[in-house]
Amino acid sequence: MKIRDIILWILFIIALSVVAWYLLGNSPTLEEALLVLILTIMYTASTKISDISSRMNVMERRFSSMEKSFIKLIRDFKNEFRR
Repeated sequence: MKIRDIILWILFIIALSVVAWYLLGNSPTLEEALLVLILTIMYTASTKISDISSRMNVMERRFSSMEKSFIKLIRDFKNEFRR
């Protein structure tokens, strides 16, 4: 399990406890409860975006190498037909 997953679970548990505390009374204000929820959602979104970005970078590198392979293949075909 990665450190960001652990942080995500800790934030999720804190958010659930603050929401439960707010609903049961003698609690923090609505703004404080929402702040914890918003921070958890923002952290989750940023980690997901980071994962998607790294995957896209890997795909971009693969497509770049594939493009070079196709260009080389076209050159080879052109050289064969010239003979």
